[in-house]
Amino acid sequence: MSANIANTGPYEPDPYSQRVIHAFETVGPAVVHMGVQGRSGRGGAGSGVIFAPDGYALTNSHVVHGATHLEATLTDGRRFDAALIGEDPATDLAVVRLSEAGLPHASFGRSANLRVGQLVVAIGNPLGYQATVTAGIVSALGRTLRSASGRLIDSVIQTDAPLNPGNSGGPLVDGAGRVIGINTAIIGGAQGICFAIGIDTAVDVVTHLMREGRVRRARLGVIALTVPMDSRLVARLKRKAMSAVLVSDVQPGSAGQTAGLAKGDLILSLDGETVASADDLHRLLTADRANRRVTIQVLRAASVETVTVVPSLEG
Repeated sequence: MSANIANTGPYEPDPYSQRVIHAFETVGPAVVHMGVQGRSGRGGAGSGVIFAPDGYALTNSHVVHGATHLEATLTDGRRFDAALIGEDPATDLAVVRLSEAGLPHASFGRSANLRVGQLVVAIGNPLGYQATVTAGIVSALGRTLRSASGRLIDSVIQTDAPLNPGNSGGPLVDGAGRVIGINTAIIGGAQGICFAIGIDTAVDVVTHLMREGRVRRARLGVIALTVPMDSRLVARLKRKAMSAVLVSDVQPGSAGQTAGLAKGDLILSLDGETVASADDLHRLLTADRANRRVTIQVLRAASVETVTVVPSLEG
């Protein structure tokens, strides 16, 4: 008896596979293996993604922190020395520059546009296995994660795309082939609980790192979460944004506590500029707003109030 094998012609991937393949083929050439040599002589490794043709790449701060020598290897096997441009331990992000121009580079998407359940693809070099691809979904949005500096990182993406040591600093990519996050952490012993820094946060940090080599911020001392707003409330407030920032906690002794910000306040604007997300709040809290009065509009107990705060300087 012979097997009945249909001649279906060339294999055509299903739509899900096509999107994963497209994401990898679009971003994969821009992913690098980061080889790290530390002051103690011990080596480490991680991942990164080139975002500009002149060799600038994003990675995690914890991958390159304290490095005395960096080497980046592309997926095609080419190796280049790399230099640290700047790092921001508060968001676990860093920018390095490869010693070569004309390199393949990835495009950024918007993490603010992500939806729970959306396909995402992680590309990196886990456990030394270069150019490894895993796929999953956005499991949750608006998570917080404590960085090595002790600061809480807001608007973190939770995904079940499997990550392992060595994936840190690599890109999280959407089905259109755009980088929407930088993979940064896993929950040890758990199954499919992984985290990435949203690319909206990363873009703001990159701007400061490339200009100044570090990020200095004004600090309120609140833990902030992006939350959706009821459409009727948005209409009543004549507000364009459909989301705002919920104060989930206020740190004792902070500028926010001194000014009277409280858990449950919904931040609507800062100095007249709309605050629709935690990323917006961080973007507006620049160093030049430290140690001077700023006005924050909050929704509190169904009424809109204005709070005057003098943020402190960090960084």
